[in-house]
Amino acid sequence: MAPPVDSYLAIPPGEHCLSGNLHTGETRGKVETIEEAPTYITSPHPGRGNGNILFYYPDVHGFYNNAMLLMDAFADAGYTVFGIDYFRDDPVWKHRKDKDDKTTDPDFDHAAWRDKHSSFARATVPKWTKAIAATYGKETTKYCCVGYCFGAPYVLDCLTANGFITAGAFAHPGALTDEQFHNLAKPLLLSCAENDDAFPPEKWQKAVGMLKEGGKKYQLQLFQGVSHGFAVRCNLDDSYERYVKEQSYRGIAEWFNFWLSQ
Repeated sequence: MAPPVDSYLAIPPGEHCLSGNLHTGETRGKVETIEEAPTYITSPHPGRGNGNILFYYPDVHGFYNNAMLLMDAFADAGYTVFGIDYFRDDPVWKHRKDKDDKTTDPDFDHAAWRDKHSSFARATVPKWTKAIAATYGKETTKYCCVGYCFGAPYVLDCLTANGFITAGAFAHPGALTDEQFHNLAKPLLLSCAENDDAFPPEKWQKAVGMLKEGGKKYQLQLFQGVSHGFAVRCNLDDSYERYVKEQSYRGIAEWFNFWLSQ
């Protein structure tokens, strides 16, 4: 059984994750199965790679166009990107199109769905990253990871002292605990929304306080006027929302570029 919601620093995914917009565009990656998990793999254009690997942990919508386009964008920044579908073709949108949808799957139990896939993700992400490093990594390869919403806890789990990943980042997170911040041992970028019920000001301020007190390496991005999902599911027809999404992406890519060059 999952801990009570009020025990989390950032609350678990819920109805606040169901708003947002779908993005159009051609994706260029391929999907293979690694450690029982469908894996989206996308590479830099020829001659533009930096030799490093980025692990991508998606939000509750899993492999959809928005996520794959964003993974392609990280590949454009020079990284070979591996994204994990820990939902195994059971994303939330197959049950709820939006927060008001009660007809697609009338008996949908959101908490049970979340617990099922969280359990699989916790067990699978560590061996999935190691399998990729063993198969695709070279002696000079460095590693980073980014997570959105549902994926944020697995970023923190990868950034402990005994992990092999150099740096991480998350945006509009869910299901984070105090313990994960205390155990952090690698650089972390937090990309946050001013209006996020899952990670409101008193929560991210507490998180930053723990990072500061513990002498952790971190950067905080805080974007005014946007809400949960802004970095993946924004309205691209709104120039400010598009700008914020792009700034979140660029900041994360530059964060990784710096720390992986050290």
